[in-house]
Amino acid sequence: MTLTLDQLIDTVVREHYPHPPATERDIAEFEARVGWKLGPELRALYLRCNGAELFRPLPNANYSIQSLAEIARARVRMRDVDDDSMGPTSWWTLVDCQDSDFILVDVSRSAPYPMLDAYHETYPQVRQVAASLQEFLSRALASGDKLYWLQND
Repeated sequence: MTLTLDQLIDTVVREHYPHPPATERDIAEFEARVGWKLGPELRALYLRCNGAELFRPLPNANYSIQSLAEIARARVRMRDVDDDSMGPTSWWTLVDCQDSDFILVDVSRSAPYPMLDAYHETYPQVRQVAASLQEFLSRALASGDKLYWLQND
């Protein structure tokens, strides 16, 4: 059975380590700062929890969904360089996987935004690991705290 996004977010809030929710004002300030809209999926998540750790709290969480204040342009966060040689301006960090690995959200298209694996050693090479936040949460929550996209590597 495929869970809805609301059901997945309910699971995060109920069974994991959610942060207090963002307000509409927090979201408006974030969108003004970054220059893109969260879209329905991310907005739903952030209105329920402004970041969260899945399975384990920090510092041991494999999945740390960033708060709105922590989301940054990927090339700046990963390489401390803000030019096109380090990836497009449309890639933003969303999940810190604590091993120099981030899951990025690609906001170059309309929401729902695809999710990309970005490993520090090979960045700016990335690969899509989910077509949407719903798919990402579904697979992450079913992973047993493993980075699901690495299981076949």
